[in-house]
Order: sequence, then structure tokens, then C-alpha cells
Amino acid sequence: MDAPRSTPRTDPTTAPLPPGWPEVAAAAATYVASLGLVIWLLPQVDDDAVQGVLGLLVSGVMGLLAFGAARLVRRRGLSAFGFRPARPRQLALGALLGAGAYMVGTALALLVVLATGFSENVQASYQAGAAAGALGLVLSILAGAVLTPLGEEFAFRGVLTSALLARLPAWVAIVLGAAVFALAHGINPVLAPAFVVGLVSGVMFHRTGSIWPSVMVHAGNNVVALLVPLLAAALVPGA
Repeated sequence: MDAPRSTPRTDPTTAPLPPGWPEVAAAAATYVASLGLVIWLLPQVDDDAVQGVLGLLVSGVMGLLAFGAARLVRRRGLSAFGFRPARPRQLALGALLGAGAYMVGTALALLVVLATGFSENVQASYQAGAAAGALGLVLSILAGAVLTPLGEEFAFRGVLTSALLARLPAWVAIVLGAAVFALAHGINPVLAPAFVVGLVSGVMFHRTGSIWPSVMVHAGNNVVALLVPLLAAALVPGA
């Protein structure tokens, strides 16, 4: 029989204090400042494939910087942000749910395109990076399915959702955290898929008390998002 798990929500007498609004503010300020710099710098890169790999790379770095800024506010232990061991089955479930989130999010994105007529592929550079030979694919997966999930989950679930869960009903905290995460991806068709990933990641974070299943949700979604266009292009050349 499994031993009962200890999370910030089930064992408040021994759990560390969760991050508060100062940590959220520090993370948000750092993220926004980094985003402004990236928006200015990336268009200077002419090659779509290089721009895509760099875009995935900086997405992860921005999240890590935001998390680092939050942790410096009061130097809480890492467990306050959900850095706790997770069971292998929780990690595997997270990856599977991430792949499912990709399918649901893609369907919603298509509905958004049909409803709004906005057909620009805002992730074209990411797909170009993954399609730029073996090296491009490896770098895209390392940046997009490893570094980006780590950075963004540390910031959006470890800092933001932790703070919200400590102060709001769980479903409100999860939905609000997912909404902020989606808006950070811009007002475009990617907003809907990002919201789905944020919801699933938030639920896993709340249910397990660990950041790692959330990272696996994000990684599962991103690796499928990088591979599906490649498979589609191979099966339907010129599509």
C-alpha cells in the first residue's frame, strides 16, 4: 500500500510557506522585461530555422530567469515551489496527458481559425527549426521539449499557480493560472492550446504536489507539436 503523500495542501503543519505576491511580482517583472528584449532581438535573425531554435531556447531561459527572480525575493526552499519527487507513473501520465492536450488544443485552434479567419502560423519558425535536418530537430527538441517546459513550468506553476492555490479555491487557481499562461503566448490561435496545456499542467501540479508531472505534460505536448508537422510533411509532400 502506498504511503500517503505529503503536499503543501494536505500537510500544512510541516510544509514550507508557498510563494506569495512579492514572488509573483518579481517573476512577472522579469518575464515581461525578458519578453520585451526577445521581441526586439529575434526579428534581427533572418534565418527562420535559426530563429525558431533560438525562440524555443529563450522561452525556456525566460521562465528560468523569472523563477530565479522569484526565489531570490525570500530565498524559500525549492519544495515551496513544488520541487518534490514524483512517482514514475505520475510522470508517464503527465507525458500522455500532454500528448492528449496537443490534440485537444489543436482542435480548438482550428475552431479559432475558422471563427476568426486568422490563418497565420505563428509557430512557423519553430517548425522550420525542427525541419532543418537532424541537428535542427535535436536542437529544437532539446530547447522546446526540455528547456522550455522546465523554465515555463517553474515560473507559471511553481511560482504563479503555487501562490494562487494557497489563496483561492483550487479550480479558480488552476483556471486563472492557465489563463495567464495562455495570454503570455499572445492573442493568436496558440492561445487556446496554451490554455489547455496550462489547465492540464495545473491539475497535475495540484493533484501530485510536484512540479515534475507538470513538466512532463508540457514536454509531451511540445514534442508532439514539433514532430506532427514533420510527419505530416513526410506523408503528404507539399502539403
